[in-house]
Amino acid sequence: MQNCKSYIVIEAEKKHVVRDFNNMETRAVIKFFFLQGKVPKEIHAVLTETLGEHAPSYATVKNWVAQFKRSDFSTCRPARPKTVTAAEIMDQINELILGGRRISAKSIAEQLRISREWVGSIIHEHLDMRKLSAKWAPKCLNAEQKVNGASRLSNFWNFFGAIQIIFLSQMVSMDGTWLNHYDSETKQQSTEWRHGGSPRPKKFRVQKSAGK
Repeated sequence: MQNCKSYIVIEAEKKHVVRDFNNMETRAVIKFFFLQGKVPKEIHAVLTETLGEHAPSYATVKNWVAQFKRSDFSTCRPARPKTVTAAEIMDQINELILGGRRISAKSIAEQLRISREWVGSIIHEHLDMRKLSAKWAPKCLNAEQKVNGASRLSNFWNFFGAIQIIFLSQMVSMDGTWLNHYDSETKQQSTEWRHGGSPRPKKFRVQKSAGK
C-alpha cells in the first residue's frame, strides 16, 4: 500500500513537471540534444518517453533541428509580421514600381513578403499596369535638332520640288548596318512597367557611345 501511494505521488509530480515545461524550455532541450549530436528521431524519442502526450511532434523537432543546422540557435519564435491592409500593399507596390520601373514582380514579392500571385493580381487588375519592352527609335534628338531637321527638310523639298520626279528617280536607297562599341540591351532587359494606355519606352539606335 505504501509503494502504491509513493507511485501516485511520483506520477503526480511528473504531471506537475510536464505542466510547467513550456515550449521555450522544450526547444532548449532540443537544442541541447542537437549539440550532443543526436538526430531528430532520437531527440523525439527521448522527449516522447519523458513528456508523453505533451511532447512536441516529430515534424516540430525536425524543423527546430534544421534551424539549428543553419547556425540559428535562437529558441524564440520569430515575431509575426505586422498585418497590413490591401490598400497599403497597393501603395507600397506602386511606390516600388515608380522607384524603378524595371523591377520584377518576384523582387516586389520578396521585399513585401507576400505571394508572387498577389503581386501580379495587384499590378494587372488594380494598378492597371503591364510590362512593355522598349521600342527602337532612330536617334535621340533634342528640341533644337528637331527644329533644324524640319527646316532643312523643308528647304530641300522646296529646292527640288520642281524636278522631284527626275531627282527621286535617280536616288538609290541602301541598307546600313550599325556596329556598336558596347553590348546593347536585350528586349527583356528593356522591359518597364507602364499603365494602360501609356506609350511604350524608347531605345535609341544611335547614342553618344555608339560607333559606326
